[in-house]
Amino acid sequence: MEEEKKSLVNEVAAAGYDAGEKPFDFISAGTETALVCEADPAIREKITKTLIDIGYHVTEPASGREALKSMRFHSYDLVIVNENFDRTDNEPGSNEVLNYLQNLAAAARRNIFVVLLSDNYRTMDNMMAFNKSVNMIINKKNIDDFAAIIQRGLADNNAFYGIFKEALKKLGRV
Repeated sequence: MEEEKKSLVNEVAAAGYDAGEKPFDFISAGTETALVCEADPAIREKITKTLIDIGYHVTEPASGREALKSMRFHSYDLVIVNENFDRTDNEPGSNEVLNYLQNLAAAARRNIFVVLLSDNYRTMDNMMAFNKSVNMIINKKNIDDFAAIIQRGLADNNAFYGIFKEALKKLGRV
């Protein structure tokens, strides 16, 4: 099983350059981007509409492979991923997108706000978010309140990491 996980990430990483795999042709400076990895069309539509309303350019991959290809050429500001996105088994840890994000270098990962959509964990459960290496958890029962929840989470994250990121810029590390 471990070889399969690595093989998909390695396969995507080893593929030749294809401009068609780039998620955005041109985005003006300062525009934020989001990747929404959710299979349920109703939930995906609510999330996407909210993100567009608050100014994000959104990519909606149909599979884990497409998501990994999109992340290959673009560092997203926000990634929303369902814990069961593109899983064919019930093995914990078989979500390729989450595995990829968990294994990113800290310098790259700290610039991505990751939200885990879950049927199992409570919304804004900080200890479980830490355990799953994500910034925030949103339970799918609370999807109707997605706009308020995501805006609060992003504001909290910016308040918490804002000074740290400013210091990195001043030191020339960003």
